[in-house]
Amino acid sequence: MYQPLGPFLGTWTVMMAAMMLPSATPMILLHRLGANGRVRTQLWSAAFVAGYLVVWASVGIVVWGAAIAASAIVMPEERALGVAAILLIAGVYQFTPLKSTCLRACRTPADFLLTHWHRGLSGQVRLGVEHGLYCLGCCWALMALFVGAGAMSLMWAVGIALVVLVEKVRPEGIAFGRIAGALLIAAAVIVFARPDLALSFGEPM
Repeated sequence: MYQPLGPFLGTWTVMMAAMMLPSATPMILLHRLGANGRVRTQLWSAAFVAGYLVVWASVGIVVWGAAIAASAIVMPEERALGVAAILLIAGVYQFTPLKSTCLRACRTPADFLLTHWHRGLSGQVRLGVEHGLYCLGCCWALMALFVGAGAMSLMWAVGIALVVLVEKVRPEGIAFGRIAGALLIAAAVIVFARPDLALSFGEPM
């Protein structure tokens, strides 16, 4: 029995805020410097974060619909194949040019703000949405892994959040992301060979 869309979106958005905002902190802090005056700083920061979270909340609608569709299409005995496919996709995506482009935008907040800055309060919402889209481009495959293989468990949430944080903030983040990609591909091969191991990834949503 699935949650109605409203309650699911509430839970999903809170989870995304907890998982993604730590890695977006450098961007948020630098963005605050672009406002003059205490009130404006608070309003602009709130608008920027709101725009960012709108993107991830919208993803929740897709996740909710996909979970319902998958339950009707994917048989329980096919779960191992699905887990292996998600692991493979997430691993391969770590090496793609699109991943590199989006990750670069997330790792260089000063460059992003200089090239995407918009005026006014509504401009800050738009700026948050644009940053959220880059973040989505960077992390969508890891989120698919979190939902499809990890069944949105707390352990997977912490693990994915740490990977995203290291990728975006630490100097060794790019190399770390590629190592993570290689490990995910290796895990996909293992699950293909040993489907029973997919049971350790948790239950479907």
